[in-house]
Amino acid sequence: MLLPLALSAGDWMPDSIGDGYSFRYVDQGRDYSGPVRSTVVRKDSPCGSNIGVLYVHGFNDYFFQTEMGDFFVGHGIDFYAVDLRKYGRSLLPGQKRFQVRDLKEYFPDIDSALVAMRTDGIKDIILMGHSTGGLITSYFLSKRQPVDVKGLILNSPFLDWNLGRFTERVLVPAVTTVAALAPGLTIPQGGGTGYSESLLAGEHGRWSYDTSKKLKVSPDVDAGWVRAIDNAQWKLQHGARVNIPILLMHSDNSVTGSEWSEAFNHGDAVLDVKDISRYGRALGPSVTEATVKGGLHDLVLSEPKVTQAVYDTMLRFICQIGFRPTSCRE
Repeated sequence: MLLPLALSAGDWMPDSIGDGYSFRYVDQGRDYSGPVRSTVVRKDSPCGSNIGVLYVHGFNDYFFQTEMGDFFVGHGIDFYAVDLRKYGRSLLPGQKRFQVRDLKEYFPDIDSALVAMRTDGIKDIILMGHSTGGLITSYFLSKRQPVDVKGLILNSPFLDWNLGRFTERVLVPAVTTVAALAPGLTIPQGGGTGYSESLLAGEHGRWSYDTSKKLKVSPDVDAGWVRAIDNAQWKLQHGARVNIPILLMHSDNSVTGSEWSEAFNHGDAVLDVKDISRYGRALGPSVTEATVKGGLHDLVLSEPKVTQAVYDTMLRFICQIGFRPTSCRE
């Protein structure tokens, strides 16, 4: 059963990332793998506004981007994030990481976070998704439209496969067919450490995070995961629409290869930015596209001058859709 929707202060515990962040688990019942849970993380703005952002992470990821959270909080916007089931803080012993058979499985995780925000008095919500989280949030909003969700911010959304023509046209459809009978069939991903090296402090990046939650090399997936991703992408590419304002952000270039080079620190090493632009611009009737020069796949983990441009872009979008964030640094 789900935990009670009316939350009390005692449900929240200090999060290990510190600096005023707290979290709570949400029991999401059981699925084909056993018990599942999601996790809601939050940090309140000292301004006490009624505006909040809800962030949904990407594949092989969890919420650790406190600089981003602090940016919103510092502008009078309460910040929330969700670690989806089988990811990050939500992973239970014995679970297969990131296992999913339909992206709708994540909808209760998002719903629970929205309930937490409403319980805290948030009146207007901006949903934000990175990479696979961008696909999930777009798919979520194409299926339902909570009246208090006023905008969608997409950070390099995973709207199409970044694979060769033969793989996308032949192998992916074959895997999705097999997945109907054998969803647990392992599908190798391959890849190296180039992207993680561009992020991690002590290698070629500037960030510290838990590499047991965000692995240095993305793990293999199963056929059910491929089918879930492909189905949601197909629906968004073939008519499903998001009918609220969207900010579509992506890098100005993509990087190929698996081993780190200097280019990894100045481009998207995961997705094809042309595909992001092509399919992102067609997501709905009101899409603002922002191309970020030198941005990484996770734009908010880029070098400081780039992240500042990303934050400025998000703030302008929030103002454009009718909100007036304030500066209230503690």
